[in-house]
Amino acid sequence: MDSKNNPMNTFPETLPGLLAGNRDRFGNRTALREKDLGVWQEVSWDQYYDHVKHFCLGLISLGLMKGQNVSILGDNCREWLYADLAIQAAGAVTVGVYPTNPPSQVAYIIGHSDSVMAVVRDQEQTDKVLEVRDKIPLLRKIIVMDMKGLRHYHDPDILSFTEVEGLGKTLARQNPALFEELVAATRPEDVALIVYTSGTTGPPKGAMLTHGNLLAIGRSFSEVTAMHDTDQVVSYLPLCHIAERLLSAILALYVGYTVNFAESIDTVQESLFEISPTIFVGVPRIWEKMYTSIQVRIKNTTPTKRIAYHFWISVGKKISDQILAGKNYHLGFRLLRRLGHLFLYRSVLDKLGLLKVRLAVSGSAPIAPEILKFFHALGLPISEVYGQTEGSGVSHIHHGNDRKIGSVGKPFPGVSFKFGEAGEILTTSEMLFKGYYKDPQATEAIRGDGWLHSGDIGKLDGEGYLYITDRKKDILITSGGKNIAPSEIENRLKCSPYIYQAIVVGDKKNYLTALIQIELENVSQWAREHKIAYTTFKSLAGHPEVYELIRREVEEANREFSQVETIKKFLLLEKELDHDDDELTATLKVRRKIIEEKFKNLIDFMYGKG
Repeated sequence: MDSKNNPMNTFPETLPGLLAGNRDRFGNRTALREKDLGVWQEVSWDQYYDHVKHFCLGLISLGLMKGQNVSILGDNCREWLYADLAIQAAGAVTVGVYPTNPPSQVAYIIGHSDSVMAVVRDQEQTDKVLEVRDKIPLLRKIIVMDMKGLRHYHDPDILSFTEVEGLGKTLARQNPALFEELVAATRPEDVALIVYTSGTTGPPKGAMLTHGNLLAIGRSFSEVTAMHDTDQVVSYLPLCHIAERLLSAILALYVGYTVNFAESIDTVQESLFEISPTIFVGVPRIWEKMYTSIQVRIKNTTPTKRIAYHFWISVGKKISDQILAGKNYHLGFRLLRRLGHLFLYRSVLDKLGLLKVRLAVSGSAPIAPEILKFFHALGLPISEVYGQTEGSGVSHIHHGNDRKIGSVGKPFPGVSFKFGEAGEILTTSEMLFKGYYKDPQATEAIRGDGWLHSGDIGKLDGEGYLYITDRKKDILITSGGKNIAPSEIENRLKCSPYIYQAIVVGDKKNYLTALIQIELENVSQWAREHKIAYTTFKSLAGHPEVYELIRREVEEANREFSQVETIKKFLLLEKELDHDDDELTATLKVRRKIIEEKFKNLIDFMYGKG
C-alpha cells in the first residue's frame, strides 16, 4: 500500500482509528456484504462507521468502562464486526467465543475473561449464556443481534442490538463529539483483543493482543503481499480465531478491501462460486476438500475426459516444476500452458470459485505438498503461512511470487527468529503479544526471555526458507529411537478422496498405526456405485469392502515413506470427529491428546492389547 494512502496519517494507530480513516478515504464505497433472505446487502464505509459509533455509545450508556471486557458469541456477520470495533472504541477489550462451543466452554471463557457483557447472535447462543448464568456473576447484560424466538424472554438484562444502537443515537445527539473523542483516546499500547487459544493441550488461555500488535501485522502483511482496496474476500472461519480476525478485520481495515460473509463454513464452496473473491485464505482441510472433490469428479467422468484431464495436469506439473526451480520455461511450454488454461485449468478453478483469486493462502496447520503442487499446476500458487496467536497470527509467508513448496516462506519484515533447543522456532517482533490474561506464569514460560517459544520444530534451507518439521510435543519416538513427524504422514493419507481425518500413533511403540475417519460423501458414492448397502456412518465404516478400499489407499501412501514411517495397522472410526465432542478445534485441527484418550481401546487393539 502506498504511504500516501496510509490511513494512519491523521488518526490514532488503533483499529477504531483505521475505521475513522477509511470513512474519510472511502465514504460510500462498499466495506461489507452479507446475504439477507437470499439478497446481498451492501454496507458502505460511512454506514460501517455509523453502526460502530452508535453501538459504542450504546455500550457507554449501559455503563461499559475503559479496560473492561466484553464477549462476542456468534457466527460471522456484520454485527460481529460492529460490536468488535465498538467495544475497542469504548476503550474496552473484545473477547471472541466460538459459536460451536457448548455451554460449559462458553461459561469458562466468559467467566475467565471477567466479561461484563455478552453480545450474542441469536436464541441458540442466548440460551447457552442463560444456562450457565450462575457461573458468570460479573455478566450484566446480554445483547442479541437477532431477536427471533426471544419475544417471550422476560429478562431485563436481555437487550436487542437495535435497542443498544438506539441508546447510542440518543447519546450522540446529547454529545455529538463524544465518539470522536473516544476514538482519539485509544492508544497503540491498549489491549484490543483477548483471543483464546484452541486448547489442544489443555484449557484455553487468553492471549492479549494490543492495537500496536495488530497494526504491526497489518503493515507487515500488506508490505509483502499484493493486496488492494478493490479486492474481495470471503469471511467464513470463526471471527474469534486470529486467522479470520486478521483477514476480515485487521487487514480489511488496513487495506480497505470488501469483506463478504459466507452463509456458513458448510456452504463456503457455494459462496466462493457466487462471490469470486480475489483473496482467499483456507485452512488445509478446505484445500484438501477441494482437491479430493476434483479427484472424485474425474474418476466418475468419461474415459476421454479422464485422459484429457491427466494430460493437461501432467503438463501443468512439468511447467510448475520449471517455475518452482526458478528456470525460464521455453516458448512451447508457454503455449501449452495457455492451451491448458483454455481446456482445463480455467474450468477447474471456475468450478471451485477460485478463478479470480490472485492471493491464495493456507494456514493454521501443515498441508500436504501434493495439494500445493496440484493448485500450482492449475496456475494458482498457494502461500503457506506460519505463526501463532501469540505473535498476532503470522510470522512467516512467501513474499510476492516467491514460492518453495513444503516451506512456509521467510519472516515478515520486522520479525526476528532463531532456533532454540532441539530446533524449536523462536520469534520476536512488534507483533509479540502482551501476555496471557490472568496467567503470568504461562506468559513467563512462553515469552519470558523476550522470544516467543513456538513449540514447533523447524529447519532452514540454504536460501533462508523455513520448513516446519512438527509440533515439539507431537513428535513420535518409536521404541527403536526413531523420531517421526506424524503430520507429514497424516497429510499424505488425507490426499485420498476417501479419507477425511487420519491420526498417526506410535510413540514408544515398535511400529506406526493410524485411526482413520472416512470421507462420508465420497465413500457413500463409492458404496452406491459398488451396490454396498448401509444405513449409518457406523455401518458404512464397518463394512469389510470399505476397509479394503481404505487399505489400498493406505498402501498407496506407504510407498512414499521409509519402512519405519509406514502404517502397519489401521482402524476406521465408527463416528465422525466433532468440535462439539471436543475432538476437533474450530479450525478442524484434531485434538490429538483427547483422541488418543477417547479411543485408547482401539489403539490398544492395534498393538495386541485388546
